[in-house]
Amino acid sequence: MARHLITSAIPYINGIKHLGNLVGSQLPADLYARYLRARGHEVMFICATDEHGTPAELAAAKAGKPVADYCAEMHEVQARIARGFRLSFDHFGRSSSAENRALTQHFAKRLAEEGLIREVTEKQMYSVADGRFLPDRYIEGTCPNCGYDSARGDQCDNCTKQLDPVDLIEPRSVISGSTDLEMRETKHLFLCQSAMKDKLAAWIDSKTDWPVLTTSIARKWLFDGDGLQDRGITRDLSWGVPAQFDGAPWAGMDGKVFYVWFDAPIEYIAATQEWAAATGGDWARWWRTDKGADDVTYTQFMGKDNVPFHTLSFPATILGSAEPWKLVDYIKSFNYLNYDGGQFSTSRGRGVFMDQALEILPADYWRWWLLSHAPENSDAEFTWENFQTSVNKDLADVLGNFVSRVTKFCRSKFGEALPAGGVTGPREAELMAELETRIRTYEGLMEAMEVRKAAAELRAIWVAGNEYLQAAAPWSTFKTDPETAAAQVRLALNLVRVYAVLSAPFIPDAAAAMLAAMGTEDRSWPEDIGAALAVLPEGHAFTTPDVLFRKIADEEREEWQRRFAGRRD
Repeated sequence: MARHLITSAIPYINGIKHLGNLVGSQLPADLYARYLRARGHEVMFICATDEHGTPAELAAAKAGKPVADYCAEMHEVQARIARGFRLSFDHFGRSSSAENRALTQHFAKRLAEEGLIREVTEKQMYSVADGRFLPDRYIEGTCPNCGYDSARGDQCDNCTKQLDPVDLIEPRSVISGSTDLEMRETKHLFLCQSAMKDKLAAWIDSKTDWPVLTTSIARKWLFDGDGLQDRGITRDLSWGVPAQFDGAPWAGMDGKVFYVWFDAPIEYIAATQEWAAATGGDWARWWRTDKGADDVTYTQFMGKDNVPFHTLSFPATILGSAEPWKLVDYIKSFNYLNYDGGQFSTSRGRGVFMDQALEILPADYWRWWLLSHAPENSDAEFTWENFQTSVNKDLADVLGNFVSRVTKFCRSKFGEALPAGGVTGPREAELMAELETRIRTYEGLMEAMEVRKAAAELRAIWVAGNEYLQAAAPWSTFKTDPETAAAQVRLALNLVRVYAVLSAPFIPDAAAAMLAAMGTEDRSWPEDIGAALAVLPEGHAFTTPDVLFRKIADEEREEWQRRFAGRRD
């Protein structure tokens, strides 16, 4: 049994996320965690809400609430929605926790002791209208690199280029919209990333198995233009981890907090400490290589916009501390999911957001479509036509149809128990050979985190059962050879259990319903398909389940398409 640490990029606290956010980190991380647990491995799956920085302050101000109260409320909202999507976190933490505050300040101290933090007096945007310095995310403008007109002062979400506010064309205050901005002097702490460049480059180069998307973004930041630059790690904000050293304000840093992108990744560790405080578990064995974490495989899941901070800034923090912390072993990054010919837009109400999705259909419908269309090698697009087709054909016509046909037929001819008698023949042997090959392929794809290919292989496994049932036609065989029909049905009912086990990482609720219908809690993995298809013995009782997946009607699809089109500008 191996030990696996899994983290998904922590979502900002400012509101409910859309389906693109879900499929870009949390959902594939959950898929992988569920699969590893099903194979008997020990898993620690960690996520949290990212509660500091500009997004939290702006959202709280818009809601008319103190920022701490707003964050507490939204953490519960996001946790509830995560449960709704069956995200199986071992702990869903908060970056505003006492653990993260202490650990962030600890890392800053260690970096300073290692000579990797310097003070910089610089000019920063000041809004005359707002009467305050504007942290980079309080400033928007046009990206000088790609022309995107809503680039932020730290990064362009469209082309991922790292920016400074002064780089923006026609910058404006996010608070007031004012363009009356001027540069004034202020002092901040900088992480000396440039001093870590060679060590980071060697580390990135050693990751020959990482996705090209991940390494290409990292190398772009390392080598393009002037290369990796030192990065400010404090901001002029009131909400965040105070810039303190040994419990007292860092000299000259009164009233400043650490930059959200400095403290947010540290929350992965802090959230595990939160888990330990709640459960009595040992967090150090997951994160400290001197405490047993050297045998842990650490995998991170994230959208491509988060890659630079996880391949460079966070590793610079870990390596620069000169302490025995666990570094990530593999980063699975994703492109963007677009919506029906454009982009998801919170401000325009365009696209489906996580709470809305669960109001329309159960989680498994969304989990299946999102994972089977995950934007791994390029951006993907959600369309209602594709969603309807996938649900109706994959879930209803293939998997749901198989379960319905075999259980209803058995009930009508043999009763609700696995029938006795009969033996299997060449057709069943052929099916088992195909399943053995496909299941081993499925395992390899899941272990490699090839999400779309794994979904396609799982569907092919479902199809194999349908094709067998159609060819064997036990409803016809029963008329002349009821014992052979009994053997065929017994195999098919055992296959329902196998399908439940294999499908659980993708569609956990449907898998649980299939197991319940089969009257078993046996989730043993089909290491040998022959043995797996004999787990449920003759005479074992089952029930005929309700419809596993209902079809989406054209009228529903058209109504949803109108509802989530967003307003027109």
